[in-house]
Amino acid sequence: MELGESIGECVVREVREETGLEVEPTSIVGIYSDPKHVFAYDDGEVRQEFSICFACRVLSGNLAASDESYEVEFAAPDRLEDLPMVDRIRLRVTDYLRRTEPLIR
Repeated sequence: MELGESIGECVVREVREETGLEVEPTSIVGIYSDPKHVFAYDDGEVRQEFSICFACRVLSGNLAASDESYEVEFAAPDRLEDLPMVDRIRLRVTDYLRRTEPLIR
C-alpha cells in the first residue's frame, strides 16, 4: 500500500500492475496471517506481514504477466488441484470458492 492510498485503490493498482486487468473490489474473502511468515530486509528492517484477500469484478484490460508476476491465467475451479501454487495461495483460492463470509486465519 502506498502513502495516501485507500485499501480499495491499492487493490485496483496492484491487480493492474500484476495482471493488466482493471478491477472493482467487491468483497473481502479473508484476512490471513502467519507468525512464521517474517521478512528480513537488507537494511535491517524485519516485518511480520499479513494479507487481506479481495474478490474483484473484472471491468476491462488484457490478462498478461508483468515484472511483478511470473504467470497469470484464468482457470476453472476443477483445475485447482493441478495448478502449481504455494499452499498459502491455494488456501485463499479454496476459501474464495467456498466462501459464505470473510475469514480470519
